[in-house]
Amino acid sequence: MNIWIATGGTGGHVFPALSVAEELVSRGYRVTISCDGRVSKMVRDGRPKGAGVAHIWASGVGAKSKLKQLWALFKIMISSVALVLRFGIFRPYRVVAFGGYASVPAVFAAHFWRVPTFLHEQNAAIGRANKFALRWVKTLMTSFPKVEGVPVGSNAQIVYTGLPVRKEFLAMAGKELPKVPSLLITGGSQGAQILDDVVPAALLQMKNKKIFVTHQTRPENVSRLQKLYADNKIKANVLSFIHDMAGTISSSSLVIGRSGASTVVELETIGRGAILVPLGINPDQAANAASFAKLGGGFSVSQDKFTAKWLSATLTELFDNPSRLEKMAKKSLVKNEAVKKISDEITK
Repeated sequence: MNIWIATGGTGGHVFPALSVAEELVSRGYRVTISCDGRVSKMVRDGRPKGAGVAHIWASGVGAKSKLKQLWALFKIMISSVALVLRFGIFRPYRVVAFGGYASVPAVFAAHFWRVPTFLHEQNAAIGRANKFALRWVKTLMTSFPKVEGVPVGSNAQIVYTGLPVRKEFLAMAGKELPKVPSLLITGGSQGAQILDDVVPAALLQMKNKKIFVTHQTRPENVSRLQKLYADNKIKANVLSFIHDMAGTISSSSLVIGRSGASTVVELETIGRGAILVPLGINPDQAANAASFAKLGGGFSVSQDKFTAKWLSATLTELFDNPSRLEKMAKKSLVKNEAVKKISDEITK
């Protein structure tokens, strides 16, 4: 039996899809993964052995230009028709979509042929593409216990499964805090300028300079931050990319970062306290951070309140009371069985 997995857009959609694809292949299912051109190499390189790949002509509809929005909708429409024809000949047993506009054509085609369809929402607030596709979906699987923005009157069953993470994060689950006080600052693959400005300024105001700092930043900011930390005798490792994020998080006492779904769930999987600063223009990140803070694992701070003065006082209070950091780490820990739960749900 063939299961069609639809994904695309960003790694946040792709990595969970690949994890589930690997599990389904191990259970004996044939898997085809559809994606758009932006992530085709990521999918081809990361897919499990034996899984097929189908290219979808699609792009995001969030562009400011009306012409670009119309062009994006046209591509989605053409891809939807193409998949309706394909599914008419090669009917999948199930379709599971991991969000993003590249998954909409597969969801529509599955609805046309009455194929049971499942949708996974990464964030604690449902995204626009998923909200649109939900009308054709049997089951909505969620990364967080509560999801904001689900349309009133939706007939989809909501099932909390969690968000799949890579195996290296599962291997670090519940690891004890490091003996050396350590702080990780990460703004994602593009870095975050507000973290580069506020965090060093806050550290300079602290009396305790014995905290080891790992700071991931934009490439153009690396040398400036290295000099700043060195001049002020703060031990720090400044780099533009972290290859072993699981190991780096587990080696940290506290994390300061954005609150994308993957980041939040990785913190919950390992069990680390955090200060999360949601991207101001992204309501999804605000919902993710609020969900994490509700666990007791840390703080959700809006950008306008994320000041050097506030951060300096907060870091001083936390690092002067190691037991507080330990409690935050324990409260943030959430057992991650998302791959099994999602695979069970779509094959039962």
